[in-house]
Amino acid sequence: MKLEDLITKATQLTSKVVAIAAAEDEEVIEAVSHAIDKQLASFILFGNAGKITALLNEHNLDATHPAVTIVAADDAKAASALAVKAVSSGEADVLMKGNVPTATILKEVLNKEYGLRTGNVLSHVAAFEVPGYEQLIFVTDAAMNVEPDLNQKIQIVQNSVQVARGLGIELPKVAPLAAVEVVNPAMQATVDAALLTQMNNRGQIRDCIVDGPLALDNAISALAAEHKGIRSEVAGHADILFVPTIEVGNVLYKSLIYFAKAKVGAIIAGAKAPIVLTSRADSAESKLYSLALAVCSVK
Repeated sequence: MKLEDLITKATQLTSKVVAIAAAEDEEVIEAVSHAIDKQLASFILFGNAGKITALLNEHNLDATHPAVTIVAADDAKAASALAVKAVSSGEADVLMKGNVPTATILKEVLNKEYGLRTGNVLSHVAAFEVPGYEQLIFVTDAAMNVEPDLNQKIQIVQNSVQVARGLGIELPKVAPLAAVEVVNPAMQATVDAALLTQMNNRGQIRDCIVDGPLALDNAISALAAEHKGIRSEVAGHADILFVPTIEVGNVLYKSLIYFAKAKVGAIIAGAKAPIVLTSRADSAESKLYSLALAVCSVK
């Protein structure tokens, strides 16, 4: 599967609606334009109506397009609140961050009155298309949870499994990463990886296969796993790379983009609806792939 396949899959689903908070952003509107061209979704654009209209016109769209609705908002905070309420009420299926600080939109997501919390941990799930690698590879969590404890790790795994299953991977293979492949009590990542594996074996973590600890090479290379004498359904065939801390995830994420020239789409999972929380540095192409991933992840 390639990231372009996500777009194809998303277009085959029942039409979804995306609510964008503070949509007055050049690359967001470019992604919206491409998404509309591909009939990926329709959009409610919250924010500065004049700026949004001008950006739409630059991309040969206008406010009367049937796939576009503009809702004026006084500022980024108001736009975020309106976008979250649209998703919470069922008017929209996906929430997307526009030209607004992450902290501002997440504060609205976590609002007790109208937010999108479910009681589960929110976590970042990224789908990478790496040149020379034959399948999509998921990485979690590179952006939300700093140093998750075991209970949080369980939920992060479950969030990523739900996303992978939404793309048609019926039994995702999850590799909890560490620096070594053996349990070392002095390295908490290895202890937690072994516990996650045992919980999976006993049916406490379902709908996937978990095996770890595994080092990165053994998780993605069957040859490396063979050289280490590792026998596992996951080693060399991982679908999901589960990182122990945000630092590991951040470095792996950016290494894949800048060194490996990988393409990526990413969402926040664990809320009532998928959240596209891309950064200012993300390209319009990446935002489009993230939209497709979100549409495919709508329950």
